[in-house]
Amino acid sequence: MNSSVATPLDVKLMNTTAVVLFMAFAGLAMVAAARWVSRLPVFDLQGISVTGDMNHNNPLTLRANVAPGLNGTFFTVDLARVRSAFEAVPWVRHAVVRREFPNRLRVDLQEHQAVAYWGADPELRLINNYGEVFEANVGEVEQEALPRLNGPEGQSAEVLALYRVLAPQFDKMELPLEQLELTGRGSWRARLESGAVLELGRGHADEVNARVDRFLKTLTQVTTRYARPLTAVESADLRHENGYAIRLRGVTTLAADAPKK
Repeated sequence: MNSSVATPLDVKLMNTTAVVLFMAFAGLAMVAAARWVSRLPVFDLQGISVTGDMNHNNPLTLRANVAPGLNGTFFTVDLARVRSAFEAVPWVRHAVVRREFPNRLRVDLQEHQAVAYWGADPELRLINNYGEVFEANVGEVEQEALPRLNGPEGQSAEVLALYRVLAPQFDKMELPLEQLELTGRGSWRARLESGAVLELGRGHADEVNARVDRFLKTLTQVTTRYARPLTAVESADLRHENGYAIRLRGVTTLAADAPKK
């Protein structure tokens, strides 16, 4: 009859230690091999392919600006750093960087689409279609005329959103909305292409839109009464609860001075 003999504790410890050491050695060897392979000349970066939006940049210029700052090989290059380098180029909003085995990078770019100017001269900037303010040469804007928007820092998206609501209403009246501003006190002010300045008051977009809608629905009636075109509006104050005040070119409500005796 066979009887099993228990393995001594010290032998178990030695066996376990040997296995752990072997695995650690094997892991270190694999890491060393991987590092050696990653540094082989065949994996040195040989080029960058640039695709996507390039209306304001070209691949040669982009590569020339970014390539000198690249360090590492196909395996070790920092993709986040490469992305940041491309996104630092004017007009580039977003960059997606991928590795192409064995020694190239592919970068897909998204450019800013300018929809409005932001701020005032001489520090005029641009707003993209996401409502984000970005720095670029305003002289490179392709559109002939962009609206001017302004407001506190961080509120460009809110200003653009209201402009997109109001502009179609003014366009229907053939009174293009040229400027929209949110003042530091939270009040909205607009300027039309005709030069008219409109005080729109405080409130959320729906409140401001309601006041503008009321104004435009009655504007033709008011100007016709005084035999003036819509472009005769010099200014209007929409901040009154049940109406608005308006000033028309060539029209006065002041009584004439009484003749002197």
